[in-house]
Amino acid sequence: MSSSPVSTSLPAQPYGRPPLRTVQVLGGGAGAGSSAHVRSLATGLAARGVRVTVCAPVQAEGEYDFTGAGAEFAPDAVSVLRAACAGADLVHAHGVRAGMRAALAIRGRRVPLVVTWHGDGPAAAGALGRLGRMLERHVARAAAVVLGASSDQVDAARLRGARDARLAPVAVPAGPETAADPGKVRAELGAVERPLLIAVGSLVPHRGYSVLLDAAREWRGLEPEPLLVIAGEGPLRAELARRIEAEGLPVRLLGRRRDAAQLLAAADLAVLPSRWEARALLAQEALRAGVPLVATAVGGVPELVGDGAVLVPPGEAVPLASAVTGLLADPDRRAALAAAGRVQAATWPSEDDTVAQVLSVYDELMERRR
Repeated sequence: MSSSPVSTSLPAQPYGRPPLRTVQVLGGGAGAGSSAHVRSLATGLAARGVRVTVCAPVQAEGEYDFTGAGAEFAPDAVSVLRAACAGADLVHAHGVRAGMRAALAIRGRRVPLVVTWHGDGPAAAGALGRLGRMLERHVARAAAVVLGASSDQVDAARLRGARDARLAPVAVPAGPETAADPGKVRAELGAVERPLLIAVGSLVPHRGYSVLLDAAREWRGLEPEPLLVIAGEGPLRAELARRIEAEGLPVRLLGRRRDAAQLLAAADLAVLPSRWEARALLAQEALRAGVPLVATAVGGVPELVGDGAVLVPPGEAVPLASAVTGLLADPDRRAALAAAGRVQAATWPSEDDTVAQVLSVYDELMERRR
């Protein structure tokens, strides 16, 4: 996809300064949360007169329309990234792998690097884990500032040698203005007269879907039997599909969906069974929409949800199944949890708050260079 020039009718910068030029870098493994954050950030920065180039996979541009947010788009080829960074005042990478690519692209130049530590999942074991930790150390030390989406990520960045690591919660982007009819959504999914449960996220090991299927086996005997739908795609799809068929589980794999927010709004419960999460997008969307959430107490999840969700230990199917069945049997508790979730969501930063915090970091780094 060819890059499109941004509009030149941007607000003037204060004190006659030229517009700040930033490059936002997304890696090929970027998740929905980090991609949506970059889209939101590009919109807010461009509206404030910042020139933004988003360097990301072509697929991400097709899905998130960074040019529509007021940014230039550049494919994530190495040569293109280097050329984009050559004209930048500041480079902001999202995720550790993107941080490594950005650090290599600006090597030898006096261009500040900001890395938002969205998190690439839990550390692997063995040689792969050692390589991952080495990558994290390099990125943490190369960055002028590391922004952690949760307190545990800030701690991890400091442990890896970050000179300056700060908490910078990522706001969940606003959902669609017109919501789909929940009844129609439930009918399409086959859950008109049965509870509908939803999980959203890529089909990768740290999402904990194998444990979720174990839990689904536990509630198989309920009347009416709940239907669990999983929106997401990934390398575990074939393995999960085989289990669902072989064990007769009441589970549907929906693949990648662009209407996950509408699916969530139609659900009775949301389930987040991950072995690790930072600032989980599903948790934010569920609480903001008033959908009761059952989640594992991992990473940044407890800090994020407060009293607005039922938390269970990771990797254990029985507590997960019990939490789900308990809520399905208690409509009053579900209503109270939904209300508590909305209260918790009201404490989170808005998209404007997030953009303002990031821009203040940019301003601080630019002042250091003068």
